Parts: sequence; structure tokens; C-alpha cells
Amino acid sequence: MTSTLSYFKWAFIVTAVGLLASAAYGYFSFGAGGALTFLFITAVLAVLEISLSFDNAVVNANKLKAMSHVWQRRFLTWGILIAVFGMRLVFPLVIVALAAKIGPIAAIHLAFAEPRAYAEIMHHAHLPIAAFGGTFLLMVGLTYFFDHDKDVHWLPWLEEPMARSASIKGIEIGIALVLILVFSGLVAEERAQDFLYPALYGLITFLAVEILSGFLDASQAKAAKTAAQGGLGAFIYLEVLDASFSFDGVVGAFALTKNLLVIAIGLGIGAMYVRSLTILLVDRKTLSHFRFLEHGAFYAILVLAVIMFAQTLVHIPEAVTGLVGAGLIGLSLWSSLRWRKLERIKQAL
Repeated sequence: MTSTLSYFKWAFIVTAVGLLASAAYGYFSFGAGGALTFLFITAVLAVLEISLSFDNAVVNANKLKAMSHVWQRRFLTWGILIAVFGMRLVFPLVIVALAAKIGPIAAIHLAFAEPRAYAEIMHHAHLPIAAFGGTFLLMVGLTYFFDHDKDVHWLPWLEEPMARSASIKGIEIGIALVLILVFSGLVAEERAQDFLYPALYGLITFLAVEILSGFLDASQAKAAKTAAQGGLGAFIYLEVLDASFSFDGVVGAFALTKNLLVIAIGLGIGAMYVRSLTILLVDRKTLSHFRFLEHGAFYAILVLAVIMFAQTLVHIPEAVTGLVGAGLIGLSLWSSLRWRKLERIKQAL
């Protein structure tokens, strides 16, 4: 059996390389003090990313368990490259380029020559980012609970009616649209469209990814004569899901530093641990051992979606988001252990 630490081998390597690179960057830029500062900020960003994305690992595991071993490994290799370089480095540059209506080269120059102006643009773009990501995550959470095939319930008084209501076609979309309209009416009038359209794009993206992933995986399954070989569609789904999770962390990171490379290194280290944890959960079949852990993660996703919407109105520290998610997962883990204990007692009688 593979040891627990071996799952995090590459995460440890990336951590060492990342911290050394960050310290070296700080040293050659600002001397010994800069090295210590960059080292500390990088470590904090990595911890922040892990705390905000633990529920992401559980949800990823839920999707990955139906994928082939090959695609699981591709998710850990290709996926991490997309997550680190795509979402943590390229994505902010794209946002700034679009928001400031400048070219990619100018955006890169702005990031390094005028980091404060760069960060200001990113913060100004937080509203549409939160609207898009919040809507996508909202649909992920609602789709999990509004499922008539779901027969395991952590909170039966709430989840059983939701599962029964799944027979109403499009109920998740209806709920999402109502929330979108409510929040678009609450934000400042001059920015209402900045919320409304990205939120609708988030909804459309979710539906498009669902359709595409279903089509691709069905095609692969048919070609391979086994559903276990499906993977490309799920891979795309997981990458978009990771992007939605990372939106808040990427924007929030600018509160700690305006340096794009330090942000990319710190969040990239955290993303590597999340990927490694995902593979561990799949290989150890942890979700099947802890009955309600999955539920806690999806509740955390729903809460995160609402928080992202609420952040368009008031500032909510990232620490609150991380603590709420960790708390829900912790409660679901405790409930799972309690359920297992009660089951053993019943079997002993």
C-alpha cells in the first residue's frame, strides 16, 4: 500500500523549489530582508490556498473516482500546469488586459513595472469575477443535492425534499437565476450589468461543460467499451471547477502582495497539495469510508458561492471563507465517524 507521504512527494518538491525561488527572487531584488519577506508571504499564500480549496479536493475526488488511472495522473500533471500557470499566472494578466483594454505585453509590463495599478485593476474586476465563479459553484452544489438518485443524506430534513424536487426539470437553474436577479438588484445600479452578465456566463459555462463532458466521456466509453475509460470531459469539468475555486484566492492574494510571481508561486504550491490530496482520497477510497464527507464539501461549495455573491456587496475576509468550509467538512467528518460507530454497535447487537 502506498504510504500517505508518498502521495505528497511532488508537492514537497514543488514546495522546496517554490520557496527557494521566492527567497532568491526576494534576495536579488531587495536583499536579505526581501528574501525573508517573500518567503513568508509565499508560505502564507500556500496555506491560504490549501485552506480555501480543501473542499475542492473532496469534490475533485468525487469526480475522479469514475475516471481511469491514466486520466487521474493526467489531472495531477497536465492539470497542475493549467492550474498554476493558467489560473494563477495567466488568468490575472488576461483579466487586467481586458479590464484595462490593453495588450498582453502591456499587461505583463504593468504587472512588474506598476504592481499597485495592476492590483487596483484586479480588485476592480472582482465583482464580475465573483459573479461568474459564484454562479458556477452554485450550480455545482445545487446539482449535487437536487439529484433524485441521491439516497444518502447527511441532513435528511433538508436533503430529502431537495432530492425529491429534482423531478422538477431545471429547478437548479431556476434557483440560480433567482439569486442572480436578487444580487444584481442589490449591487450599485451602475455596476448591475457587471454582475448580471458574468453571472449568466457562469451559468452558461456550467451547462456547456456538463453537456461537453457528458458527450466526450460517453464517446470515450463507447470506444473503449467501458465507462471507466471516460476522462477528457471530466478533466475539463475539473479544470473549470478549479478555476472557479481559485478566483477568490487569486484576487484576495493581492491583499498580501502586489507581486505577481510571488502570488503564482504561493498559490501554485497550495494547488499542488490540493491535487495530491485529491489523488489520495481517490486511491484510499476515503469518500466511501466517511459517509458524509462529500456532503460537507458540497455544502461548503454552496456557502462559498453565496459568499462570493455577498462579496460584491461587502468585504468578507478570505479567512472567514476558509474557516466556514473547514468547519463544514469537519462536522461532516465527525458525523461520518459517529455514524460508523453507531453502525458497529447495531451490528454487534
